[in-house]
Amino acid sequence: QVQLVESGGGLAQAGGSLRLSCVASGSIFSINTMGWYRQAPGKQRELVATITNGGATNYADSVKGRFTISRENAKNTVYLQMNSLKPEDTAVYYCNFKHVRVGGAVYEYWGQGTQVTVSS
Repeated sequence: QVQLVESGGGLAQAGGSLRLSCVASGSIFSINTMGWYRQAPGKQRELVATITNGGATNYADSVKGRFTISRENAKNTVYLQMNSLKPEDTAVYYCNFKHVRVGGAVYEYWGQGTQVTVSS
């Protein structure tokens, strides 16, 4: 089992910045991908950004150039720096941890979510 605890959400004005953090604990597989997803009211959960333990990143087109994902492997922590925030970034942001075993079994865990609200 892996537990994920997010922090850093809150209220920001359009054009402002917020930084999210997520700490993983428990049975941490060294080879993994951590990331952030978000879900706005009435919409499906969508990928925001992911980062592998080797540092490879992937971003949704809607956040490229504005958001930066990073991680500290020694602390099992992933960050999401969000700049130039827009009202459409308003959502609950969820931390995600994924490990794929040899043979294809997927172990995936979610945090409880942190609210990000951007006012215009």
